[in-house]
Amino acid sequence: MDQAALGDFLRARREALSPEDVGLVPRVRRRTPGLRREDVAELCAMSVDYVARLERGDGPQPSAQMAAALARGLRLTLAERDHLFLLCGHRPASRELRGEHVGPALLRVLDRLADTPAQVIGPAGETLLQTPAAIALLGEQTQHAGLARSATYRWFTDHGERARYLLDDHELNGRVQVSQLRAAAARDGADSRAAQVVATLRRDSAEFAELWDRHEVGLRWRDAKRFVHPQLGRLDLHCQTLLDPDQGQSLLVFTATPGTEDAEKLALLAVLGTDRFPIG
Repeated sequence: MDQAALGDFLRARREALSPEDVGLVPRVRRRTPGLRREDVAELCAMSVDYVARLERGDGPQPSAQMAAALARGLRLTLAERDHLFLLCGHRPASRELRGEHVGPALLRVLDRLADTPAQVIGPAGETLLQTPAAIALLGEQTQHAGLARSATYRWFTDHGERARYLLDDHELNGRVQVSQLRAAAARDGADSRAAQVVATLRRDSAEFAELWDRHEVGLRWRDAKRFVHPQLGRLDLHCQTLLDPDQGQSLLVFTATPGTEDAEKLALLAVLGTDRFPIG
């Protein structure tokens, strides 16, 4: 661990960012440039004292998880993230772990969708980030660990995961998830998380095994996704997808046709999300 270089790097990246860059409310003009340490602590879910000690060069060695949180909060590129890991005394993350790093461009888009259900999905179907409205629509999906981080794994092992989707769509949803997992496993290889999910589900889920043996590829969701919300009832939403081919990530954005009952419910959903998961 190079404490002095780490402190200089973190301070430089903090000072290069503005509140607008990270989705924070602009504040009264300050004489010093960039974000405050308090802003970084909030973005990275760590204490202000911890951030200050790292910048001074007398802090403890950040774990790989802490380094990843700093990389995301400071909107680092992949090259900058790898550099940060080296300064922290860690090897750069594997390709699979690097695939979980959400790049600054995608984060800027997500920052501007705070009142809209939107989430970033990783290569194996893992939810990496959600807006408050997405949590209100689909539940908190980022807290899972291990193979359960994969939405496909949860779909076939925890049937409570299906409760927020219209029953008539369950069969198609399962087929599409298997098709997408097949593509990810073929792309990322036998040592990937996607391949691990496939192997486990073929062993543990007869439903998955039957669908896997169909060898269906290229399946797509319906034009409208039909949800059943515990408070608002049924919502028919359109799902737009923005792809990041370098990272194998997708940004899903859920919208409703203006003037419809679904649009009114979506507005209520944004209020529910902000009330339960306040921003900033």
